[in-house]
Amino acid sequence: MKKTIFINPPSYEGFDGGAGSRYQARREIKSFWYPTWLAQPAAMVPGSKLVDAPPDGLSVDQVAAQARDYELAVLHTSTPSFGNDARFAARLKEENPAMEIGMVGAHVGVLPLQSLQGAPAVDWVGVGEFDYACAELAAGKPLNEVRGIAYRENGQVRFTAPRPTIEDMDALPNVVDVYKRDLTIENYFIGYLQHPYVSLYTGRGCRSKCTFCLWPQTLGGHRYRVRSADSVEAEMANAKKFFPQVKEFFFDDDTFTDDLPRAEEIARRLGKLGMTWSCNAKANVPRKTLEILRENGLRLLLVGYESGNQQILNNIKKGIRLDIAREFTKNAKELGIIIHGTFILGLPGETPATINETIRFACEINPETLQVSLAAPYPGTELYRQAQEQGWLQIQTGELVDTHGVQVAALNFPNLDSSVIFQSVDEFYRKFYFRPRKIFSMVGGMLRCPEVMRRRLREGVEFFRFLHDRKEATPASRAAGTSAAGS
Repeated sequence: MKKTIFINPPSYEGFDGGAGSRYQARREIKSFWYPTWLAQPAAMVPGSKLVDAPPDGLSVDQVAAQARDYELAVLHTSTPSFGNDARFAARLKEENPAMEIGMVGAHVGVLPLQSLQGAPAVDWVGVGEFDYACAELAAGKPLNEVRGIAYRENGQVRFTAPRPTIEDMDALPNVVDVYKRDLTIENYFIGYLQHPYVSLYTGRGCRSKCTFCLWPQTLGGHRYRVRSADSVEAEMANAKKFFPQVKEFFFDDDTFTDDLPRAEEIARRLGKLGMTWSCNAKANVPRKTLEILRENGLRLLLVGYESGNQQILNNIKKGIRLDIAREFTKNAKELGIIIHGTFILGLPGETPATINETIRFACEINPETLQVSLAAPYPGTELYRQAQEQGWLQIQTGELVDTHGVQVAALNFPNLDSSVIFQSVDEFYRKFYFRPRKIFSMVGGMLRCPEVMRRRLREGVEFFRFLHDRKEATPASRAAGTSAAGS
């Protein structure tokens, strides 16, 4: 067995570099997701170590020193962080030329040849689900015998046979054991989740066909492959025992509510464990199911509304009607379920009018909190293919964030300039949060709970700093887009 270290590399300040993050950029408020995608193979390799540099605030020098004596390093990368991660891999090789380095994640899985060419220090990359490939490589299996990778041989890039999709999800070991062993859970923050929190997956894949969504189109697939309720219950019981200080558990499945009977069964078991929990959901969960989830500890739903314009939702194959989303939101609020809504500006069909329509829709349904993102055409997604075909790409591959980790407007439409899309994010936040109704609601919550007050004040400072940094980044973002478009 090779001495193996799994690493989420150091990155931009305040940037969760992608090991589990769905929104791979600096957030409005400091946020770090758990590196579940790395923790899973780490749990399969005896004696391994997981280092998550961004939330721990570790520098390149500090991580390189930790990794120096390992034989195999597995780095998780993403499209926005790939260049940075390639340089980090080179640093590891400088420290230990004999070290074998692999890269995993959606980016290298979609672009294995380009990734190996762009990261000379990397010996192999994972293609598809990489859990068992990592375990086999750590066990010393020759590169050419490990399915589901691309690797170097005599100056050439070779591809092994594809690895079948994992069907027996219960066979995968628990990630909370690795969390307990290697992570400091107090370092993980999400603005809308209680702190400290713990997140993990109970399944992979999503039945929805959203054209922009990275994970189902690259690693997860469009079948929801799940762990049994027994398996989930056992891991959650362990998690509660390992982390008595945790106030909330989050299920980061693409759409936990894809399988309603299973969601209800797991909820009942969590209720018996006395756990507070939250999950990703589509804006179409029936009231009956919401009642069961709420009665058994559900606190919050993270809901991807994306747009307030029905045609845009149709364009991106969201599979949701606005009237259904309104009814779902109304039901959730009546039941006392908090909603964190996510929206995307700059999707196909966007115009100044539809941006205003989405802002009005968000104010109408009034989720507790929201996140506004710019449409990000990740390689491997239908949105990326559309953007290439239609000439919408304002950037070159990898330039989804600027040099500070702030999202750039990646798409430019004939009737909507990318700079307008970029500036509309600030307008969206201001029109939503600076309403008297929302201000009174937030102040009321702060007055009722001193802990909430301390947290909201800190987050408020971070939020305004983020808006200021975005304003400062606007010229740089425009320059990046202009350079890419003219090259």
